[in-house]
Amino acid sequence: MKNLVIARRYAKALLLIGKGDGQAESYRTELERLTSLIEKEEALKQVISNPLYEASARKKVLTAVIDKLDLSIVMKSFLLLLFDKGRFGFIGNIGEFYQKLADELKGVARASLISATELSSDAIEKIRNSLSKMTNTDVILDVGQDPSLIGGVVTRIGDLVLDGSIKTQLLNMRESLKRGESV
Repeated sequence: MKNLVIARRYAKALLLIGKGDGQAESYRTELERLTSLIEKEEALKQVISNPLYEASARKKVLTAVIDKLDLSIVMKSFLLLLFDKGRFGFIGNIGEFYQKLADELKGVARASLISATELSSDAIEKIRNSLSKMTNTDVILDVGQDPSLIGGVVTRIGDLVLDGSIKTQLLNMRESLKRGESV
C-alpha cells in the first residue's frame, strides 16, 4: 500500500509540472513509451533497478535509454530523480496513476464493457453515450467478451460496477431461493 501512495505522489508531482507548462499530454506519451519498454524488457528493468549492480553503471544505462527515446528535459530530470531517490522500481505504478490523473484533467473516464457475445458498434456507442451522460465525462470504452456471463453486460467505470449479466441474475435468484424468499 505504501508503494502505491509513493507512486501516486510522484505521478501528481509530474502532472502539476505538466499543467504548469502545458505539456501534460506529451509527458503522458513519454512516460507511456518508457513504461511499455520497461515492461517488455524485464532484463532492462533489472539492470536499472537491481541494487546488486553499481549505481553509476545503472544510471548510465538509464541515461542511454532516455537519450535513445529522445525524452524531454523535464521527463529526463523526473526519471533521474526517481532513480536517485531509489523509486525507479515504481515506474509502472507511477505511469498508471499519471494516466488516470491526466484523464481526469482532460475530463475523460475509462470504462470496461464485458459482454457475453460480440456487440454491434451501434450498441457499444449507445452504452458509451449513456455512461458519458451519467458521469458527465467523455468515456473511453475497453470492450471485451466473456461467454461465462451467459447474456447481458458488465460495465466498470472507476469504482462503479453495473452488472446486468444473466449469470449474476441467476446467482442472485439462487441466493434468494436458499433464503426462502419468493422470486
